[in-house]
Amino acid sequence: MKKLFDSVVKDKPALWNNNMIGYGTFHYKSERSKQEGDWPLTAFSPRKQYIAVYIMSGVNHYADLLDRLGKYKISSGSCIYINKIEDINPDILKEIIAASVADMKKKYNLPSSC
Repeated sequence: MKKLFDSVVKDKPALWNNNMIGYGTFHYKSERSKQEGDWPLTAFSPRKQYIAVYIMSGVNHYADLLDRLGKYKISSGSCIYINKIEDINPDILKEIIAASVADMKKKYNLPSSC
């Protein structure tokens, strides 16, 4: 999974929360609370039963691509859960990651190169 992310995102990977490999960073501030902080633009976490892929702009923005991704589950927010990399089309996942990173960089006024 790291090679896939490295081929799409030019930011260097970093370990977040002891289990998530994140790329890039943005600073968020909640509109509903006082919570704010830094978070990766995109990330993945290899877990025992699945690989979690974090699409921070929200997975539902990419429904057309998800239709062609393969076998996966999603959360209502930003996670795509993949049992095995062989279950999905890696080129489609790359498109989703690239689009999400571009959308996040635009939203947070960050330099636009992936």
